[in-house]
Amino acid sequence: MHIALDAMGGDHGPDELIAGAIQAVQEVGLRVTLVGDEQLIGACLDRLSLGSDVLSRLQIVHTSEMVEMGESPVEAIRKKKNASVMVAFDLVRNGEADAAVSAGNSGATMAAAIRKLGRLKNVSRPGLASIIPTLKKPVVMMDVGANVDCRPQHLFQFALMASAFSPIFDINAPRVGILSIGEETGKGNQLVKEAHAMLAASSLNFIGNVEGRDIFQGDVDVIVCDGFVGNICLKVSEGLVEAAGQMIREGIMSSWRSKIGYLLARPVFRRLKKRVDYAEYGGAPLLGINGTGLICHGKSSTAAIKNALIEAGKIVEMKVNAKIEDSIAENLDATRERS
Repeated sequence: MHIALDAMGGDHGPDELIAGAIQAVQEVGLRVTLVGDEQLIGACLDRLSLGSDVLSRLQIVHTSEMVEMGESPVEAIRKKKNASVMVAFDLVRNGEADAAVSAGNSGATMAAAIRKLGRLKNVSRPGLASIIPTLKKPVVMMDVGANVDCRPQHLFQFALMASAFSPIFDINAPRVGILSIGEETGKGNQLVKEAHAMLAASSLNFIGNVEGRDIFQGDVDVIVCDGFVGNICLKVSEGLVEAAGQMIREGIMSSWRSKIGYLLARPVFRRLKKRVDYAEYGGAPLLGINGTGLICHGKSSTAAIKNALIEAGKIVEMKVNAKIEDSIAENLDATRERS
């Protein structure tokens, strides 16, 4: 498996990204192409004094440009043809890599993926699928930011695509729910109501409406929503984890009794941190493109990049795109009825 990594994306610079690539190479034997400034990447590799077995699985493709986090995605990919994220998806398009991963400007990454690879057959709109930890097992939420204005058929296709992606987490016949303001069938806006009817008439394992409070219970495997709602849910979840962590730290430091209690409960806190850490789930796949691309958090750690590269390999290995095309073809009439 050969993955192209945008080595210039992310908030921490190439060192963190390259360290993640090295871990992926060492753990599962991936081949990784590091796309970016050859001098910076080479200097980083020199500092690490890697063995020949690892170096033989790494290669560098030089690019003279990168997309900054604050840049307009549309303007960036129009003007910067040689940007690292553009070249990474070029490698996938040309068959020189099986997938591309970037922790850079998410809008530019999505735009580059769609421009370079196009969409799968019959896919109306590609979408971002995020993996969210719950009390039981991870849930896949889609869309989480690629499409802020959607029609019912888009949500229906998101459900089909996310269901085809779920088996990489050993989830078969995933339970699908649609995010709404109440669990009753008639609840929600017009978009949710129409999408609900389409999902209920499909072959999917549809369980109905899911409320926001149910997301973390783990009783559903796929949650469908438009990108506006999904992105807010994702950011609220991230903010809640950070705020709760800060509150716990402040509580621990408030007295010597609390400090002693923390020392006794430290293994529990470690397990909790591992369960809610986004790094454990790598990146968010952009499903519906004619290839494989993952978008990582800008603050991604070494572990997050490593897991994103491994996840990208699994998506290719398990032929998720072929499953998406088959699923959409089987349900094409349902989509067209409400076009």
